[in-house]
Amino acid sequence: MSNNNSYFGGVFSGVKSLATGLRVTLQEYFTPKSTEQYPENRKTTLHVSKRHRGRLVFKRDEKGDYLCTACTMCEKVCPNGSIKIVSEMVVNDDTGKRKKKLVDYQYNLGDCMFCQLCTNACNFGAIEFTNDFENSVFSRDALVLHLDKEHYEGGSLPQLIDGGSPLEIGKFNTKTK
Repeated sequence: MSNNNSYFGGVFSGVKSLATGLRVTLQEYFTPKSTEQYPENRKTTLHVSKRHRGRLVFKRDEKGDYLCTACTMCEKVCPNGSIKIVSEMVVNDDTGKRKKKLVDYQYNLGDCMFCQLCTNACNFGAIEFTNDFENSVFSRDALVLHLDKEHYEGGSLPQLIDGGSPLEIGKFNTKTK
């Protein structure tokens, strides 16, 4: 009869695995902890990756005009229909040619799954995701944004578009205000 099959062998094996678990727990208990104080210290310590997809915004040229041509490619490729584009055909007075004009670009942030298919499908580079993540609202209606009517200047945090506070590898971001 082997030691593992006996009653006392099973008890010894159980006590050994319990001691191993307790050793790991006690090591973690005495390891110094770090807590990032999010709402209070977010302007000094918060680091957000530049690649984070937080919300969709229009890119604009030097004059402040948006680059969207109302081609509806982003609306067609959106898997859950969070983009709705309303456009109309207008006639150019000088050339007499008909051209699409954007009337409303509706983006539902609450329905968006942040897949980035819309930005990949845009042939004109008119839309992009920013790393602005503070989008909490009390009403779902406030999550419907009209991108053609807003001028996004950055989030509520300083240098958010550049990634926020500098990240120091190997150190916890726990500086005070």
